[in-house]
Amino acid sequence: MAVPTQTDWPQQAWEQIVRKVTRTSRRIEDRFPHASVNGEYVLEPAHWWTAGFWPGLLWLVYRDTNDERLKGYAESCEKQLDTVMSEYDKLDHDMGFMWQLTSVARHKLLGDDASRRRAMLAANLLVGRFNVKGRYIRAWNPWRPGENNSGWAIIDCAMNLPLLYWASETSGDPRFKHVAMEHADTVLEHFIRPDGSVNHIVIFDPDTGEKVGVNGGQGFAPNSAWSRGTAWAIYGMALSYKHTGETRYLEAAKRAAHFLIANLPEDRVPHWDFRLPAEITRYRDSSAGACAACGLLLISELVDGTESGLYRQEAERMLHALYAEYGAWDREDEEGLILHGTSHYPEGRNIDVPLIYGDYFFAEGISRLLKHGELFW
Repeated sequence: MAVPTQTDWPQQAWEQIVRKVTRTSRRIEDRFPHASVNGEYVLEPAHWWTAGFWPGLLWLVYRDTNDERLKGYAESCEKQLDTVMSEYDKLDHDMGFMWQLTSVARHKLLGDDASRRRAMLAANLLVGRFNVKGRYIRAWNPWRPGENNSGWAIIDCAMNLPLLYWASETSGDPRFKHVAMEHADTVLEHFIRPDGSVNHIVIFDPDTGEKVGVNGGQGFAPNSAWSRGTAWAIYGMALSYKHTGETRYLEAAKRAAHFLIANLPEDRVPHWDFRLPAEITRYRDSSAGACAACGLLLISELVDGTESGLYRQEAERMLHALYAEYGAWDREDEEGLILHGTSHYPEGRNIDVPLIYGDYFFAEGISRLLKHGELFW
């Protein structure tokens, strides 16, 4: 698929995003959508890991339109997360996803001090999940009685590290950055393989810090190549380089990016896993494509010359494919922005449906093409 020659398609895409979010917000309001089922977003409790993406999407649109109704919904979402923080037990490593796109976004846009305090508290709680021996941020609490996953870390957490970098930059206290870089270095050592593919879950002995195994997680198998994990690595490592200037993170982001680009199908939107047996359906994961495109755009801003142009070109091709071939712009019966996301194939959950994080990253990517403002990350 060639890069589109018409130069106004990002603006057209953005206008479609604004129209659709404005319309769907009248039902969703200040709640927390996750996956679209039969055309309507299923709403999750505030502690669910995707709780930040809808308010983050609202802030993206508000930044351009100054729509006070959307601002009010986003602010209400943020305040509802206070209960999640105070109840504590359901917090996990995804505090970055949750408070980066609510409190940090609001603080960056409006300079609000209450949002700064919320985000700083979330950053302190995230630091509390750091395992010193294994140099990783623990992913989850036990899902059921008797389960012990205290040694589990996942590639997704690369995208939670910006909360810690922000906390150091905001407070002047380097401890948050130290923890983020320790985890980022563990990602380099144990998650991103030499060919640029990525492990989803790495299991450590929580007492000694020794690596004891890997788990396929949302990928097909432990040795497969889950595409959204690759996207998390691309964007997460590029963000670590942006905040630290350490070239090892940029090189890792590039390695994951080259793997993803080399394995894209003709329409430039990833399959949910890049290493699948012939008998397994190759569903697309539009959310992986949207997130990866944002990572590629960031890399293009961090490198020079021809190299920059190549990364940007790939990002534009992916975003244009999502807009032109995967968008649900004229469908009154579908709340999602982009179709064909795959959340968790091994568990049979939310396959071939719009996903709120896919919608968010698509909107972020288009907004970045249009240079609307600074990153929330």
